[in-house]
Amino acid sequence: MFMVQKLSPEDVTKKYGRLFCRGVYTLIDEKNGVAQVIEECSAKGPVEWDACNRKRAGGALTNVIVEGNTIIMDAIIGEGEVHFGPASKDVGGQGLKAVVVDGPQVRTTWVGLAGASVGVGACMPQGPGTIAVEYPDDAKIGGAHRIEVTIVTPKLIRVIISVDDTDTKQQGASWSLMLKLAQECPVGHFLKHKIIQLNPNVPEKTTNCVSVGVSFAVTERDLPALLEYFSTQLKERTFSQETTMAYYVGLRIPKELEEYGWNAKSVIYKPQQAIDVAERTGVKLVEITGKRGTIGAVAAIGCFDLGVKAAGLPEDFME
Repeated sequence: MFMVQKLSPEDVTKKYGRLFCRGVYTLIDEKNGVAQVIEECSAKGPVEWDACNRKRAGGALTNVIVEGNTIIMDAIIGEGEVHFGPASKDVGGQGLKAVVVDGPQVRTTWVGLAGASVGVGACMPQGPGTIAVEYPDDAKIGGAHRIEVTIVTPKLIRVIISVDDTDTKQQGASWSLMLKLAQECPVGHFLKHKIIQLNPNVPEKTTNCVSVGVSFAVTERDLPALLEYFSTQLKERTFSQETTMAYYVGLRIPKELEEYGWNAKSVIYKPQQAIDVAERTGVKLVEITGKRGTIGAVAAIGCFDLGVKAAGLPEDFME
């Protein structure tokens, strides 16, 4: 009979020694049926190698990218067949087989072969963010062994919080303020900080005409505390009477919202147009000191997943 042993991250560390994972975060978007697994490592070599192997294997993964020492893996909620191909015989392999939401937790099942089995069988299971790991009772890693493990992590959601119009021509800088607030935030796990270049021809701009967004991985229970922290801090630290905060929960940015954000780099919008887009796409608005910041705050969320394009103007990317 197949038996399962359940170990804590501390148990895994005692068994295999301290390895290299610095954090595992599993973000869930049940509305769209998708997930994102973020793994932070202490070195880039394992990250790049794991990313290539996991992308090759397919399974529940739909996309894999590397940012510094971090692997960001998009996946379906559900199960997919893992294919190692020729890698299975000669160089091993690893892949994500399934993502299952279990109440306030997520169960991700990983398969590893040969040396690749160390990453999913010993390294990730001891990383911060892991609650527990389930192994078959005859589990062996490394060498010519194959392992299948299930890693249990908290169910997290992605929250993008954005702001515009916190400064004046005399003082302040929105990008600096939001980065400080994100780094000092006692709630959730800070993921990204993005500076979004907007239309430089806007008459009311200060100098650079940018808005700012930050993203966090947080439990649904802690979401109100996260939003309260940012709204309170912005009220205390803004220099403007037109500051607006916006936020969005989810892993997929609606197309209309993305198009609005991109167009805000060349179009001069009015606050009501931004309010209308926000209402149609699920963006929530929090008036801090005024409404004019709504234009850029909504645009920041629309541009948040555009990579380096968020920081530029359309002409920067014309071929």
